[in-house]
Amino acid sequence: MTQAKTALVIGASRGLGLGLVNRLREDGWAVTATVRNPQQPGELADTPGVRIEQLEMNDTAQLDGLKQRLAGQVFDLVFINAGVMGPLPQDLEAVTPQAIGDLFLTNAVAPIRLAGRLVGQVREGTGVLAFMSSGLGSVATPDGGEICLYKASKAALNSMINSFAVAQQRSDLCVLAMHPGWVKTDMGGENAEIDVLTSTRGMVEQIKAQSGHAGVHFINYKGEPLVW
Repeated sequence: MTQAKTALVIGASRGLGLGLVNRLREDGWAVTATVRNPQQPGELADTPGVRIEQLEMNDTAQLDGLKQRLAGQVFDLVFINAGVMGPLPQDLEAVTPQAIGDLFLTNAVAPIRLAGRLVGQVREGTGVLAFMSSGLGSVATPDGGEICLYKASKAALNSMINSFAVAQQRSDLCVLAMHPGWVKTDMGGENAEIDVLTSTRGMVEQIKAQSGHAGVHFINYKGEPLVW
């Protein structure tokens, strides 16, 4: 009997993270998922067979604690789903330095800090390390001027993903910067183009398709390559 594939999904209490957990479980994966408060896991509590761990992404002590609790485990997928919109409106004259720092810490720095702790547990040869990026993170994309700080934070994440992947010196490692599409979530809003099911189903299919394809890939949920 084939052993179930294993996944770690960061940030899974709602939205796309929760959707990814559900799609992976439907596909037979063994899933560990993180939430800020395990006593209030949201709808994740309704998904059977998921191991729930606590993690606040911006707390380095909690990053270390998660690494210790997961020591010895090997994952076919580590998906780091972290992101906030930041202050609204994104008026560069009005926004505070603290708000800017918090945005870039959450969206660009903390994901790489966590990846550094977990990359050694991504299965050799076929494992995938994925980050929730955004098409707005492409510097070639003119859209998104009204959320220019969010856009810049995702471009920063993409840049740091590239630097991180090079620094690993692992010729087998598949690293994905994934654009989920414009999705109907709390962040995406009701006017978005697709629902969580469509996005997460597509992302899981692309993760499976990219397994074994080493390198860094910036793609959307359909598998289409995006311009950095």
